[in-house]
Amino acid sequence: MEGNMSVIYQGSLMSTFKSRGLRGSTFEEFINKTNEVYAENGLALIQKIPTPITPIDMDSKKGHITLAYFDQKSTVDYVGAIQGIPVCFDAKECNKDTFPLQNIHAHQIDFMGKWEAQDGLAFILIFFSERDMYYYLTYEKLKSFWDRMQEGGRKSFRIEELDEKYFFTTKPNLLVPYLDMINVDLSTRL
Repeated sequence: MEGNMSVIYQGSLMSTFKSRGLRGSTFEEFINKTNEVYAENGLALIQKIPTPITPIDMDSKKGHITLAYFDQKSTVDYVGAIQGIPVCFDAKECNKDTFPLQNIHAHQIDFMGKWEAQDGLAFILIFFSERDMYYYLTYEKLKSFWDRMQEGGRKSFRIEELDEKYFFTTKPNLLVPYLDMINVDLSTRL
């Protein structure tokens, strides 16, 4: 990740929507709205990856799936490119100050590691709902927590263990302004 890593986002975008109108929506919906703003402004193209399922039973009147099973394990929630940099990330919510690693799966760690080995950028966005704060967890830090657990250590990590520079909050013009955190991450890799 040497030559193509540069600061990719500076300044602010014009306000497109207010977060008050989206209260009650899920964290992923906030990310989806943010991704729309990034795409409209030519800053990123990020796609939500659906989990492949096979329907077993459907409500024919409503056209809804009522029973299904997962075809395969999903990798991460989002993939795309940010100004030429391939990115993949997952979104997780946590209502306490301790994040259980059971919310992450071995196949996701493996996928993210392979993504980074291909000069991509992998990370997890965490919403600490009680604090109304977002966190950008680098793959490197996630892997250190994961390895600690695999070696018999804690099966979670505490908010106090996280690097303060990766906490962020909603902006008036963006619900989950994670490009700022990507800039911080990239600046540590140069």
